[in-house]
Amino acid sequence: MEFINLHTHSYTKDDAILEVVNQYPWEFDEAIPNYSIGIHPWYIDENRLKSDLNIIEEKLRLNECLALGECGLDKRIEIPFQKQTEVFQQQIELVQNTSKPIILHCVASFQEVISIKKEMNIKNPMIIHGFSKNKQVAKSLLDNGFYLSFGKYLLRNPELSEVFEYVTNDRFFLETDTIEDTIIDVYQKASNIKNIKLEDLKEVVKVNFNQVFKYE
Repeated sequence: MEFINLHTHSYTKDDAILEVVNQYPWEFDEAIPNYSIGIHPWYIDENRLKSDLNIIEEKLRLNECLALGECGLDKRIEIPFQKQTEVFQQQIELVQNTSKPIILHCVASFQEVISIKKEMNIKNPMIIHGFSKNKQVAKSLLDNGFYLSFGKYLLRNPELSEVFEYVTNDRFFLETDTIEDTIIDVYQKASNIKNIKLEDLKEVVKVNFNQVFKYE
């Protein structure tokens, strides 16, 4: 294993990459060896919600399921925020029966997610995927025990370099999400920003992954 991709929607079958592939309960693919599973706030469907939650509960018991997610909150969509919150909390209750981490989709809802973490006394590691905000938001999340995962915006937004540089080496991950760039592209960019060798960066991410995912 050379590289770790914290969050992707594409399984490349590359032996050099450990990929946490995003899966949805309603279109689950048994052929994917390592995955996260969750209900994205965009795709909440009352008609299949009970079934989706049952599948998530079942998969969270399996070793191949590395995390809950992506799940979370998004204030920029039409699905009522209260409904999003209910579904998010229902999923949290399921993962709290395990030590598995939570991969979070969070749009304009950082304070709400921090509040839920406190209210529900969530001990599972929580990772904001696709982080793209400023240093102030990063600090607030880090101070509250979150991890941050960087990918597309690290490649596209030069201003994010300063934020990534600020995040300590024990609190970040790297990902591709849905972009066509490879995880190697992301690692190379991250290596340049942090001013550390690519081999050293691989080790940093591996240590973080083993710590958070209890991966052997």
